Amino acid sequence: MAGNRRKGGRNGLVVSFTWAVIAPLVVIAAYLWFWAADQYASTVSFSVQKEEYKSSLDVLGGIPLLSGSMISDTDILDDFLKSQELVENVDAAIDLRSLYSKRWPDDPVFAFNPGGSIEDLHHHTKRMVRVSYDNHTGLISLRSLAFTAEDARLIAQTVFDQSSEMINELSAGARADSTRFAKGELDRAFARLRQARQDLTRFRIENQIVDPTADLQGQMGILNSLQEQLASSMIEMDMLPAGLKADDARLLQAQRKIDVIRARMEDERSKFGETGGGPGGEVYGALIAEYEGLSADMLFAEETYRAALAAYDMAQGEARRQSRYLAAHVRPTLAETSQFPQRWSLLAIAGFFLVIVWAMCVLIYFSIRDRH
Repeated sequence: MAGNRRKGGRNGLVVSFTWAVIAPLVVIAAYLWFWAADQYASTVSFSVQKEEYKSSLDVLGGIPLLSGSMISDTDILDDFLKSQELVENVDAAIDLRSLYSKRWPDDPVFAFNPGGSIEDLHHHTKRMVRVSYDNHTGLISLRSLAFTAEDARLIAQTVFDQSSEMINELSAGARADSTRFAKGELDRAFARLRQARQDLTRFRIENQIVDPTADLQGQMGILNSLQEQLASSMIEMDMLPAGLKADDARLLQAQRKIDVIRARMEDERSKFGETGGGPGGEVYGALIAEYEGLSADMLFAEETYRAALAAYDMAQGEARRQSRYLAAHVRPTLAETSQFPQRWSLLAIAGFFLVIVWAMCVLIYFSIRDRH
């Protein structure tokens, strides 16, 4: 009785294995070898190249026109390659839907149902177009599958063209931003320069003086000349004959001349004191301090304007050329033989999972049976 039971158990295992593993494998193999259409692969490899330049503001210690970003262009491109927008663009360019549905309905597993939505096409494209991104080297590799070698290469080439167009748009936006920033800096620098010039002109008009330092030098020249005249007059007075009376005309004239020169010197010196005034009644010290401040502002405004003008010219030059571009290291290839679907690999994977599922079901069955 027990022997019959064990024999029946073995027969049950064989039968279950036949129906749960062998039969599905036969069906899968038949589909793969008799219904599944051959697929051809085309590969392309590319990376984002970026031209860097140093602006004149960098040289002068200013703010660079182009700053780094936390997200690289390659990361943006990798996200774009997996997006529905790319599928829509490629479909509009080469009718991707018809290329993937060429074998429909003969091959419903690997072909696309032409009545599917754009979301279905996006999901199917992710199966047929594989993107590999190495974030260390920035290299992107793309493999596209199609039912003909020409279609596979066309899809790969179109994806590359759409990616290049996206990078060009990204580069154009960055160039526009840098040019707009440089133009804003130039406008602010010009406004500052104009204000500095207006302040200096107002100072000259209000004080009726072009350059207080030059006027000061002229005043110092007058004092030096009076000092020489005073010394000469004192020598002339000392050379008068001794014993002259105090009311002698020559002595009175010499003393008068000395007193006048000294009074004039005092008047000239008083212009440099706190109570004295230069042109317009302003104290010379305050005039010179204000003039030097305005001159320093003028000099700084001129240097800033020259730097901003050079940076703007460089930004315009950069805008006339492509700063980012997509470089293809491997052009889209044209396959000579079909390598997909990988029938033996798919059959082995299916067999593995079928055996796993069958073994789990058998264990569960015997576990339940032994409890009862």
